[in-house]
Amino acid sequence: MSRRMTALVIGNADYPGQKLRNTTNDSEDMSGKLSEFGFSVIHLSNAEKREIDDSVKSFRDNLNSNDIGLFYFAGHGMQIDGENYITAIDTDFDTEMDAKYSSYPLNKVIEIMERSKNKTNIIILDACRNNPYERAWHRAPGQRGLAPVFAPKGTIVAFATSPGEVAGDGAGRNGCYTEALLKHISSPDIPIEEMFKRVRNSLSVITKNKQTSWEHTSLSGDFFFNISLVNTIGKYRKESIADELFHIKTDVELHSVISNLKSHDWYTQNPAARNLKIEDVNSSDADSAFVLGRNIYQAACGSANGASEFISGFRDRTQDMDVELRSSVFEGMLFEIFFNSKGELRENFKTSKFNKVFEYQQYSEFDESFKFISDILATYQNRFHIIPGKDRDVSVDVETRENDSGERKVIGVYLGGLNLLREDEDFGFYEDDGEVHYEALRKSAFERRLSEDMLIPSSKLTINFDFEADRTSKILFPYGYTVAK
Repeated sequence: MSRRMTALVIGNADYPGQKLRNTTNDSEDMSGKLSEFGFSVIHLSNAEKREIDDSVKSFRDNLNSNDIGLFYFAGHGMQIDGENYITAIDTDFDTEMDAKYSSYPLNKVIEIMERSKNKTNIIILDACRNNPYERAWHRAPGQRGLAPVFAPKGTIVAFATSPGEVAGDGAGRNGCYTEALLKHISSPDIPIEEMFKRVRNSLSVITKNKQTSWEHTSLSGDFFFNISLVNTIGKYRKESIADELFHIKTDVELHSVISNLKSHDWYTQNPAARNLKIEDVNSSDADSAFVLGRNIYQAACGSANGASEFISGFRDRTQDMDVELRSSVFEGMLFEIFFNSKGELRENFKTSKFNKVFEYQQYSEFDESFKFISDILATYQNRFHIIPGKDRDVSVDVETRENDSGERKVIGVYLGGLNLLREDEDFGFYEDDGEVHYEALRKSAFERRLSEDMLIPSSKLTINFDFEADRTSKILFPYGYTVAK
């Protein structure tokens, strides 16, 4: 199930004369969490009013091409004449009137979201902090914090406190409300209303009953931040998605093959893959075939030649396999590239046989299997330049610089005008003078490196060099750098 989701996340802390402790952390952590769920996120930190206005306009454009819209704000919010405003770091707090016309009206955000073509809108406001500027205006207690708002159809508005109340900053990295929100937002398969109830209970504990969160909802359907893969896929059981839970039945021939493939012993894995009987697959079920595919791929990545041969000859070798079970084996191989034995998206994808499997994208008989994996991965679109499985040709431009020896050092790899080359956080091969070390690659090895890093099949990837590159060309790629998303 593919969900198109966009979010605008703002965290303001550097107010004149007063710096909030947690709000930029809150927005940073929320932005990261929403990205994990597949939201395309616009994130602003310590934004001026002009920047908020510009980002809301971009957000408005995004809403019409997405199904879900989310607006999150952490910072000072206030009500003036019954209307709510979110404040910028350049808001003028001298008087209520000054503040009103130098802040951003919340109703404008709500109206923009209401008029958009998307189905569901979520507004989260951690913006009820105790505001010293309001105290200077000698306001009545009921005028502090934010006023109740009307939630248009298909919208839920969540407040850190009840209307008219205020909240303090948290003692740790996050404010109390966002701390509670981050505790529960990743809970799988929980409707959003239930999730906010859990937030309210945790918030009560964190603040010793001093703060009560509040929501106004007019959602007409269910929304889940985190949908488990089992519910996303539906086609396979959870014991197959998290195949560490898969139960091996000793009296089932295909399960014996799977057990041997799991052994990490080439002398056991190779004959298991080479002697696999089609009739054993045909007499099994979709889940067993799916797990078989997963373990063939993992054995091949562990250098079991028999498993690699099975992948290379898959199309011919499986002609007599039941069509549905054949698809399940192939989908298991695809799935293993991206997901670990717990059914979680891998931190580091298994790419050594990536191109061997994705070569089959040229055959229409595998179209449904590639759609299967691309639909799953669309939920994690922030991890990919192009969602794997999509039948799309991609062209990148490589920028190089010639060194004194006539070798070409890579200084840029461009996709859509953006340089993808970046320092890998897990590495850092530098000399004391800051000079970068390079790895010498032949053209074919360099192209394979880009394909596997970018997770774009070689057959779909055109690489344009800024020099006449041939198979003997030596290309220097910087150690500790990557073009992965």
